[in-house]
Amino acid sequence: MRRPVGRNVSVLAVLAVVASVGAAAPAGSSPRPGLPAKTPVAAGYGGAVASVDADATAAGIEVLRKGGNAVDAAVATAAALGVTEPYSAGIGGGGYFVLYDAKSRTVQTIDGRETAPRSADSSLFLEDGKPLAFNDAVTSGLGVGTPGTPATWDKALDTWGTKSLGALLKPAERLARDGFVVDGTFRSQTEGNQERFADFPDTAKLFLPGGELPVVGSVFKNPDLARTYEKLGREGVEELYRGDLADDIVRTVRKPPVDPASGRVARAGDLTAKDLKAYRALRQAPTRVGYRGLDVYGIAPSSSGGTSVGEALNILESTDLSKASRAQYLHRFVEASRIAFADRGRWVGDPAFEDVPTAGLLSQRFADSRACLVRDDAVLTSPLAPGDPTSPTPCATGGTAAPTTFEGENTTHLTTADKWGNVVAYTLTIESTGGSGITVPGRGFLLNNELTDFSFAPANPAVHDPNLPGPGKRPRSSISPTIVLDHGKPVLALGSPGGATIITTVLQTLTGRLDRGLPLVDAIAAPRASQRNAAATEIEPALWDSPLRAQLESLGHVFKLNPEIGAATGVERLPDGRWLAAAETVRRGGGSAMVVTPSGGRR
Repeated sequence: MRRPVGRNVSVLAVLAVVASVGAAAPAGSSPRPGLPAKTPVAAGYGGAVASVDADATAAGIEVLRKGGNAVDAAVATAAALGVTEPYSAGIGGGGYFVLYDAKSRTVQTIDGRETAPRSADSSLFLEDGKPLAFNDAVTSGLGVGTPGTPATWDKALDTWGTKSLGALLKPAERLARDGFVVDGTFRSQTEGNQERFADFPDTAKLFLPGGELPVVGSVFKNPDLARTYEKLGREGVEELYRGDLADDIVRTVRKPPVDPASGRVARAGDLTAKDLKAYRALRQAPTRVGYRGLDVYGIAPSSSGGTSVGEALNILESTDLSKASRAQYLHRFVEASRIAFADRGRWVGDPAFEDVPTAGLLSQRFADSRACLVRDDAVLTSPLAPGDPTSPTPCATGGTAAPTTFEGENTTHLTTADKWGNVVAYTLTIESTGGSGITVPGRGFLLNNELTDFSFAPANPAVHDPNLPGPGKRPRSSISPTIVLDHGKPVLALGSPGGATIITTVLQTLTGRLDRGLPLVDAIAAPRASQRNAAATEIEPALWDSPLRAQLESLGHVFKLNPEIGAATGVERLPDGRWLAAAETVRRGGGSAMVVTPSGGRR
């Protein structure tokens, strides 16, 4: 029996209803001989890992079995995803790392977002005073930011890890050298990039061998990346910021190695050796809001994830979602998302350049001033004007609205936990599927196009846009790794890829678990909706074909079909001390959840 989590009910008591989840989980085919079958849910002792890929999850589990902690496992898993999910993540990108440290019982974060060159200004993506076409900016050196992923690994391990980077890169190095089995998702993503990949000889050689798409069931190897990992493990990540690898990145960005016969114009970027040397991954305080008696922690700006999820939860706090009908629940969820995105667009950018009112955005007073706009019998109109968290005015409807700017929709997320109670939620990215499309010659990894997350021009010239490019500035992100505590102890951690849909995916999964009483794997699998202060709310096919759609349309909702929104993973602490790991059942071919010692085995 499923019970919703009410305001006065301890989540630990409710989690007991899912204590047996895992035994009946559907299993897919094993990616490699000897590797456990790919399954979206697992429960047991000793620690847990969940990611989109079984090889990557297994890399994290291997580290936990050898005595590593959740931070060590997160780095190993992330490195393996750089092999098997190279179009979503890798050392050419960046991300955000959130940790629950069991020793101090605190949540810590690292901002590993890419940065613009120091020469960048607000006209970075303008030509003749007009914004570049998005696709032209993506496939160029112009969109490449200084990578933050290697620096994130280094800072996380130096602060909280127990193993050396070299040891933690070994599983990924082995995977790159020996290869992994191509699945339908990898082939499909390659096919979606085939035209532009073919225009870069090094990218084509790696991902289109012989000019052909990789065959499902074949073994894909990346010996260049194996050597790059070996080099980083031996010499440290400074090699990427100051050494030969840094020189190769700068050379590639400043003169993209495009095939002259292709006819493609790949604009040069202005990244320099000084930009790489100056890069720092930043430790910073997390965001925090109270929700249903729990503490929900996320990542603070430069990402908008923590502030937007937090504001939306504060808006929803006054509604008993556990007793609402499905239509009422989705209506409230959509409206809270719409409001949070309106406020995000006006107020959130890189705090080193913008005066971001983080405390105000996360205050219950501000949320209450916005929540009173929501009606049960009508729909707010987008684009909705932002509120003012510095001086909240209840139910204010004035102000000037600005549409939400476009954000690419690819990334990957992993979640880890260990036997000591540490938990990591880590989302990493190279932005668009396939990033810039440009492989660093001889190094085996794609460069990001993360700078295209900046606004190319103000969304509305009458409204201040905090997300315009600037020298050394970090573009705003929607990445939302989240950890939930109950009286200082972790009960839930999760995150998702999906560009701006990350925020709504995390919000919907949290409310599905905490309010609607769904087991975590079901909350992850539930059909999704995503409203981002746009005229139409995107919904997946299961909602498009549902009677719920007509009920919500009768209120005034407008919908747009999106085949797939997000691809979440999470871990949960069960009342008996076991960890439960959960991932997608279908999206992106299904995810992979594993534990060190499955239920029934010795602890």
